[in-house]
Amino acid sequence: MGLVPDPLQEIERLGPTLEEQRLGKLLFFDSTLSTPPGQACSSCHDPAVAFADPNTDLPVSRGAHPDRFGSRNDMPVAYAAFVPPLHRDPEEGIWVGGLFWDGRVNTLAEQARAPPFNPLEMANPDTATLAEKLRRTDYAELFTEVYGAGALADPATALEHMSRAIAAFEQAAEVSPFSSKYDQWLRGDVALSSAELRGLSVFTDEQKGNCAACHPVEPGADGSPPLFTDFTYDNLGVPPNPESPFYLLPPELNPAGAAFVDRGLGAVVGDRSEDGKFRVPTLRNVAVTPPYMHNGVFKTLFQVAAFYNTRDVAPWPAPEVAENVNNEELGNLGLTNQELEDLVAFLHTLTDGWTASGE
Repeated sequence: MGLVPDPLQEIERLGPTLEEQRLGKLLFFDSTLSTPPGQACSSCHDPAVAFADPNTDLPVSRGAHPDRFGSRNDMPVAYAAFVPPLHRDPEEGIWVGGLFWDGRVNTLAEQARAPPFNPLEMANPDTATLAEKLRRTDYAELFTEVYGAGALADPATALEHMSRAIAAFEQAAEVSPFSSKYDQWLRGDVALSSAELRGLSVFTDEQKGNCAACHPVEPGADGSPPLFTDFTYDNLGVPPNPESPFYLLPPELNPAGAAFVDRGLGAVVGDRSEDGKFRVPTLRNVAVTPPYMHNGVFKTLFQVAAFYNTRDVAPWPAPEVAENVNNEELGNLGLTNQELEDLVAFLHTLTDGWTASGE
């Protein structure tokens, strides 16, 4: 008799199965897995808004404890499956990839393991607590079907399987559907409006917005749809957000208090020359995922575009991290108000689920 293949090795070799993705989806929407119960992954990553936080009234996300808040604006889960591991580009000498704003983990499974134990998010005290919650779910038997006997036998194993399943779901087509008006335009199925075309021109023109330098608009060499990010890092000179409730958390949750400064990539790679830099996000669905920037300081797309346009010539607040600011590609673009409006019109074409009847 041949050896029975290890389920995890088979999944790794063949990619996620439909059953593994179904398990991951159940986990993603399960609000019983936090302490106290009430917060699921989907609480801050709602498919109705491209798997971003549906609560746009706050600049950062609220945790399972209603009086706790994160220090950052949650990144959407949509298209996260395409982010490469954090690495140093050997030719340009710059950091690329990595998940979260600061690139601190390399895989979707690693990312899925963080929120359950973050006291500002799902706030479970330990893996034993989470494992017991998983055993009590009405879909616990699905773990055995997907991963084999003993899938929830001990806390470490349960956590591994939970994170793998969530990662599998986040690779599903429903999370990254490539169904925007722009996608349909690239296929030749629809036409862009005059304003949208003008906005695309501003977006790509090296003498105007030059947004495409970091947010490429062309399909890949293999014909794959553009992801609207090059996964690199920048300090854009974004100011701190005085509206962030994170500043007011008690010292055990925010030791620095109002003096908190988010170093971003610099803290992850241990290099002060990278302080204040955050990963370039995809612009897919950007019109439906406010607020913007790592601290949610900007509430509208026009405000973001205006900041890029006039950061160095208008009375914007000082940057949160004054060192390492990108002073070459933004800050004084010289765009007119009409060009800014056209640019925003183009960005609206990147929203998934577009249909002619819903235009």
